[in-house]
Amino acid sequence: MNRKQFLILIILGLAVGGLGIYLANRQKASFESSSSPGGEQRVIKDFPLNEVTQIRILQGTNEVNLVRGDVWTVKERWDYPANFTEVHNLLTKIWELKPVQEVEVGPSQYGRLELISPAENKGTNSATLVEFKDGKGTRSILLGKKHMKESPGGGMGMGGGFPVGRYVLAPDSKKVWLVSETFANVEPKPEHWINKDFFKVEKVKSVAVTSPNPTNTWSLSRETESGEWKMADLKEGENFDKAKASGLNYALSSPSFNDVVSPEAKPEETGFDKATLAKLETFDGYTYTATLGGTNEENIHLKLDVAATLAKERTPAPDEKPEDKEKLDKEFKDKLAKLEEKLKNEERFEKWTYLVSKYTVDALLKPRTDFLAEKKEEPKPADAAIKPTDPTAPPIPTLPPELTTPPPPK
Repeated sequence: MNRKQFLILIILGLAVGGLGIYLANRQKASFESSSSPGGEQRVIKDFPLNEVTQIRILQGTNEVNLVRGDVWTVKERWDYPANFTEVHNLLTKIWELKPVQEVEVGPSQYGRLELISPAENKGTNSATLVEFKDGKGTRSILLGKKHMKESPGGGMGMGGGFPVGRYVLAPDSKKVWLVSETFANVEPKPEHWINKDFFKVEKVKSVAVTSPNPTNTWSLSRETESGEWKMADLKEGENFDKAKASGLNYALSSPSFNDVVSPEAKPEETGFDKATLAKLETFDGYTYTATLGGTNEENIHLKLDVAATLAKERTPAPDEKPEDKEKLDKEFKDKLAKLEEKLKNEERFEKWTYLVSKYTVDALLKPRTDFLAEKKEEPKPADAAIKPTDPTAPPIPTLPPELTTPPPPK
């Protein structure tokens, strides 16, 4: 074989190899297209992720509307700020939503997959309707039955299944898809969508509680952050138990709320007509006044007022070195800026009334007696039968041994 023939064989080999790779890739693409209908297709085509101005979620008779202004708000909660993370997650999931499998069913079978529009049927087979409005119109999707997978060891009713996907219907395309997203948190519950960020009391210096019941009014304070609590106005015979006040170290240190209350609610509805006032002062100069209204076994109404008296200038220590001044001044300014920002953020909560768990404010609802040491019981007088005998009484006669010793057994 000469050189020319050898080169021809190499060229033919490369051509055949290239053709084989092309055919293999084409076959692979064909397989992927058939196994995953749509491939890169989206359930909602050209979804306007950044242009959505309102989201409506409807299921049965329940509805929630999320509205975009300067911030996202919850219409059914008097335009209270919405949880931006939850809203953003929903929009992103819809934008990225791809089909796993197309389901060939007709409208007569929508009920089996819980895909009947709530506008047509508000029963158990109805879907959750999610609408997205922008300046050009409305896009929507129906969320139906969740697709379940048997958990390991789920036989004989022992394990059960868990959701791995959901059936959805895109009205624009009129196609039913199985998707890998479950949309577990997409429910028409206004309290789920509100922003749950809340105030936080730090470094408590004193707590003064004024109750409608005078016996439950009390005031405690401490001189340092690690110091012991002391009770004001102790009465004669009362002993303060410092261990019982340790819970005040963290009073309202990480409060949360369950829901917000209508601004139109009347004092007799919230219990503010017979409120308990709790005033908490901190070592950083903050003063929190919590108005605590009506209670039940689980929830209580709370309204907050916050103020702060912050030192604007640092007082140098008598023995402060010049080389430390710049560092200490910077630390002081940084801390002041954080405290001022904290005040600004927490003042946002002043115009609202919140529904909080009773557990959140339990430490502020204690009666005064809960901080007092239990009184020790006086020793009872000795029994009369063992009292010393009267010295003038005649002596008790002593019995002879034969009458005090039991007889031997027979």
